[in-house]
Amino acid sequence: MVLRYIVTLAFSIFLLGCSASMDYSKSENFNTSTGRFEHPGGDRHDKSLTDLLGLASKFIGREDDAWEDKGFPLILSSKETLADFAENMIWVGHSTVMLNHQGITVLTDPQFSNRASPFSFWGPKRVTQTPFNIDDLPKIDVVLISHNHYDHLDEESIRELAQLQPDIKFLVPLGLASLVRDWGARDVEELDWWQPVRLGGVEIQPTPVQHWSKRSFFDRNKTLWSGWMLRWDDFSFYFAGDTGYSDDFRKTAQRLGSPTLAAIPIGAYEPRDFMKSAHLNPEEAVRAFRDLGAKYAFGIHWGTFKLTLEKMDEPPAKLRAALKKEGVSEDVFPVLTHGESWEMPLSK
Repeated sequence: MVLRYIVTLAFSIFLLGCSASMDYSKSENFNTSTGRFEHPGGDRHDKSLTDLLGLASKFIGREDDAWEDKGFPLILSSKETLADFAENMIWVGHSTVMLNHQGITVLTDPQFSNRASPFSFWGPKRVTQTPFNIDDLPKIDVVLISHNHYDHLDEESIRELAQLQPDIKFLVPLGLASLVRDWGARDVEELDWWQPVRLGGVEIQPTPVQHWSKRSFFDRNKTLWSGWMLRWDDFSFYFAGDTGYSDDFRKTAQRLGSPTLAAIPIGAYEPRDFMKSAHLNPEEAVRAFRDLGAKYAFGIHWGTFKLTLEKMDEPPAKLRAALKKEGVSEDVFPVLTHGESWEMPLSK
């Protein structure tokens, strides 16, 4: 029985993390010799099956974590309260953020499903429920996708969004457009790092981050991954997506300016030797905040799915400790409750 669970979890991890058939040889981020996308620092998260089985074994033998059963506090919203969503930001959970500025509403990595998995019966299960349903959403203008892992690119959520709001503009990294179109999205544009697109009063472009892509056994890094920078004339928002620590944050700020607000992942980081190349820990999240020169930030990618070995309530505690050590106020880089909105950064 234990072996069965180990193999199952290893398979889930191997999947977490569509293949593209188009020619991307003109992209500086595409390695023509391997036929795969590559970060300038190389592929640092290429784990063997033995590595995955070792992690799965640790996961099965982990200490009990009460948060896996009860989930975290949740601030609910209704269709009526969301109807007037303007000049506001809300953390839906995990890496799903909804933000409105100057009449444009953006949704990042929509993940509303009960599992971050290709299967409905196993795989990482949602621990903290969503604060509202997809059909409660106001009009969404733009959906941003960071990469194709199942906890960030969810087929069920995309299909429902595309059906309910067919005019949504989907912006995705290179290689993902065909898959998202297959799920019913009509207006999909794929972009390379630094490639800008303007929608109304906002310029949006993908930015480099240290991560990887995988959705099956055969498509490792066949599609690109990214962070995103959104720039209005009076406000900017940086969405880190999913990333390990690298010089990309400093380079992004040098090239595009420091964001007013940044969504920075703080969870899914243990065991450190396995996760360091792909996921920030809270201390590194504060370093990323400093590198970006952001005015405000908030933590994402924690408390929604049990993905790794740290206790689920550890990331917020460690973030607060890291902020205190660096002399950064928690008012500037808060830990939000699932479903909590935060108007202040948009009103300054």
